[in-house]
Amino acid sequence: MDVNGDHSPDVWTYSVTVKSPDGRERERVVRKELDLNWDGKVDLTQYFDEHGEKVREVMDLDYDGKVDATYTFEKGLKVKGERDIDGDGRPDSFLFFEKGVLVRKENDNNHDGRVDYWEYWEGNQVDRIGEDVDGDGNVDKWTRNPSAARQ
Repeated sequence: MDVNGDHSPDVWTYSVTVKSPDGRERERVVRKELDLNWDGKVDLTQYFDEHGEKVREVMDLDYDGKVDATYTFEKGLKVKGERDIDGDGRPDSFLFFEKGVLVRKENDNNHDGRVDYWEYWEGNQVDRIGEDVDGDGNVDKWTRNPSAARQ
């Protein structure tokens, strides 16, 4: 599909032929690729299950041709995200969602392969931050958001 009218495709849809319960054949979308900045390269790839629900999304956020973020979905809702912040090809930021809402973020800020920074989210804002100062993999310092709602 040509979204911007430049006579070059910007969206590619991949389907397979399957039989429905009544025995008729139909097309089922399994993957969709999108060129978001219209440079002719795929920037976003979405994968779909047999029910047509998105199960995974892979993105090139900075348009350099390399995957920067991958998101996993269950029943159409985002449950996990991984991001490569420093561009080394390995994820160093991990996002966790409940009912599609961000609840926790973990980072490897010093790029040693271990998480050393945690954010816990409540009510669409950071509630508290944990930091591993000495590199042992455990939180050494907690910081609370003074404006976060307390229950």
